Amino acid sequence: MHDLLDYDLQIVQNKFCRRAADALWFVKNSTLHRDIELPTISKFMNDASERFFDVVSNHPNPLLVEVVSYEPPPPHNFCRRPRNVLIDPPDDLTVEVEKQIELNKMVTD
Repeated sequence: MHDLLDYDLQIVQNKFCRRAADALWFVKNSTLHRDIELPTISKFMNDASERFFDVVSNHPNPLLVEVVSYEPPPPHNFCRRPRNVLIDPPDDLTVEVEKQIELNKMVTD
């Protein structure tokens, strides 16, 4: 369910990127994200989750710290918790955008 929602949101974000950049149909979504410097939905959610868990794990309230300090369930478990997003592999679009960003950094250095 979570992946399906991310996928739907990514489609909407791609359409907005395409319109904002007035990009033609043959321009790849990964190129748009790289040029606009806009993270994919998956990357944004992963970064937001990392920041959240970093802040909460160092919070002075011990009850909050206890909530986030748990061992993730085994991969075959059907019950997924929000922190599992941090161990999920990135989607194909995010991988492609990250590759292009790294290539740009190497070219400009």
